[in-house]
Amino acid sequence: MNITMQVDTGSGPRELQTTMWAVVQWERKFKVKASDMAKGMGMEDLVYLAYCSEQAAGNPTPAVFDDYVKKIKSIDVIGSGDETPTQGAPTDEN
Repeated sequence: MNITMQVDTGSGPRELQTTMWAVVQWERKFKVKASDMAKGMGMEDLVYLAYCSEQAAGNPTPAVFDDYVKKIKSIDVIGSGDETPTQGAPTDEN
């Protein structure tokens, strides 16, 4: 499961992609399964995934999650790894 987010912490928007480690950290914190994401996610869920994804990418993050929350100017989901590209219609080239 991959989620691509656009996050702005004050230095301009950038893309972050979740990692398996970030998703497992989210499951542990909120005591839910990743499959429950399809039921909907709150802002805290998204920001926590971004926080863990920043850490996994080696980006500097505050030691305290709430300090990271205070830095967020905007966060948007721009894609997910669950998207299946559509295939073109069959043709009569035979």
